[in-house]
Amino acid sequence: MAAMLALKTYDSDSNESTDSENKEETTNDDSFSHLKPIDTDSSISKAIALNAAPVVASKDDVHLTRTFEAGTKEVTFNPKYEELYAPQVGPENPFKTNQAQSVRNTLTGYVEPAHINNFHFDNQRKTFTSYGYALDPSVDIHQVEEKVIGDTTAAEDNKGLTVFEQKPKEKESEKRKRQKNPDASDIEGYLGPWGKYVDEETISKPNEEEQKDLDEILAKRSKMGKQKEEKITEEKTTLHIKDAYDYQGRSFLHAPQDVGVNLKSDDPPEKCFLPKKHIHTWTGHTKGVSAIRWFPKTAHLLLSCSMDTKIKIWEVYNERRCVRTYNGHKQATRDISFNNDGTEFLSCAYDRYCKLWDTETGECKGRFTSRKVPYCIKFHPDEDKQHLFVAGTSDKKIVCWDIRSNEIVQEYDRHLGAVNTITFVDQNRRFVSTSDDKSLRVWEWDIPVDFKYISDPSMHSMPATNLSPNGKWLACQSMDNKICVFNVLNRFKYMRKKLFTGHMVAGFACSMDFSPDMSYLISGDADGKLYIWDWKSTKLYSKFKAHDDVCISCLWHPHETSKVATCGWDGVIKYWD
Repeated sequence: MAAMLALKTYDSDSNESTDSENKEETTNDDSFSHLKPIDTDSSISKAIALNAAPVVASKDDVHLTRTFEAGTKEVTFNPKYEELYAPQVGPENPFKTNQAQSVRNTLTGYVEPAHINNFHFDNQRKTFTSYGYALDPSVDIHQVEEKVIGDTTAAEDNKGLTVFEQKPKEKESEKRKRQKNPDASDIEGYLGPWGKYVDEETISKPNEEEQKDLDEILAKRSKMGKQKEEKITEEKTTLHIKDAYDYQGRSFLHAPQDVGVNLKSDDPPEKCFLPKKHIHTWTGHTKGVSAIRWFPKTAHLLLSCSMDTKIKIWEVYNERRCVRTYNGHKQATRDISFNNDGTEFLSCAYDRYCKLWDTETGECKGRFTSRKVPYCIKFHPDEDKQHLFVAGTSDKKIVCWDIRSNEIVQEYDRHLGAVNTITFVDQNRRFVSTSDDKSLRVWEWDIPVDFKYISDPSMHSMPATNLSPNGKWLACQSMDNKICVFNVLNRFKYMRKKLFTGHMVAGFACSMDFSPDMSYLISGDADGKLYIWDWKSTKLYSKFKAHDDVCISCLWHPHETSKVATCGWDGVIKYWD
């Protein structure tokens, strides 16, 4: 009201002033006579419009839906249905795949809670595992038609039955009928409950088409079953020295007596020393040498077998010549073994044959095969059992042969892998075998059941073993680059503290040997080195490069203080002092 009054007073003042001005104008100038008088109502409305507040649009007029984050746990307003199920807004991640962009509540997708009876769930699960079909769980329960997933043909055959529903029993008419004669007084014709079926065939013969197919199958089988008879290779031998006998009629098997060492003594040298220098190399094999053996007792000869299928015998003293070559195997020779007096030796090779040779003449005295590869071979050390030898084969057996009858007299069949070594212990009453099954078994002679079985999850395969000169310790080359030791006298105890390490033999059957006085242990390794450990302290004393390839075998001379023979896959045999 005050504003209105103010406006009015302002207008009355202005009217007065205009009247006086008009009088002056009329008196002064007639040119302003066309001006109209002012409309008071329009001027008031203009003044109100200038002083009023501006029109402002509310948030609800612009953004009609209220939004909230997808992970919100609590909503402070009552949202409408449209707001709850509105699509997500905001910028998309251009690097996400469609799968990553989809709504998930587990790692694999979106799991909706479903309410189902435990029995019905198990029923459908077991039906699916047993019969291969189940009801489709995604079908709405109100649908009349039940949809089956899985093997629909099986569902039709079983008429949709589950594992908890029994099939209807066969009708009496569908059962096979038996011949009946329940009359017990009919002695010849009485059948009782044992009558045959009416349509039963007692003798069924194949028809012509089936007979043709059968004949073809049988012909194929007979062809497959026929084993080709292998031609036995002719054994040959070559003498490399001029005279087989000396002026006294002694052959090369006779031990020399002019070498400064008593080769016939039973006592070992008092003290042994470390071999340091290379003194001789025997060459003649064209491929790797797989094993070497001293001549029994005297060790004045060295027998070697090689992957070139040949076996050679060498002089250890004087001129150190190759004396004789024995050639009779088709494939690489694996192992050799002398009898007690050295007049005969056995060889085994990958051609699956074990052969008995005369050392002096080179004649092959016997051939033995079990159609499996023999991996190791040993004569029985007793004097009264020199006609028996054992061979460990690739078919997990240890086979005992009799040379006189050329027959297998015993089989030791308890290992679970190929047999690698056989070692006689305890005055030759027992023997120890190792195998690819990572176990060590001890057997009584001629009893084909192992009385001791040593196996441990930490044990590895032991493809090379050696008995100490005093017969008390068994050293085993383990495939985890260790030499393990067992006490063989009483309980076959594993000596945990006697471990020899430092060499690398994994994958190779590198053999070991003891010095004659039991002060050192030597072994070859995969790099061609020779390692020498102290027996008591297990400390590594010396190692040196002996061969260019794997040093597979090493032997300490039983009558010398520091002489060692080594052989390797480089095809040479070396002598160290």
